[in-house]
Amino acid sequence: MKIAEIREFSAQELKERVDAEVKRLDLMKINHSISPLDNPAQITQLRKDVAKMRTELRHRELNK
Repeated sequence: MKIAEIREFSAQELKERVDAEVKRLDLMKINHSISPLDNPAQITQLRKDVAKMRTELRHRELNK
C-alpha cells in the first residue's frame, strides 16, 4: 500500500484498518509457524503497511 492511498483514509477508517491488519498479521504469523506460507514475504510487507498506517495516524495526531 502506498502512502498516497493511506492519506486518503479518514482517521477513523485508518484506525479500523490498522486494527484489522494487525489481526491479519498475527493470524498470518501463527499460520506460518504451523505450516510455511507460500510467500513468507507477505508477512514483511504487511508489517511495513501497518507501520506506514501507524506513522500517518501519529502524524495526524501531532498536527492537530
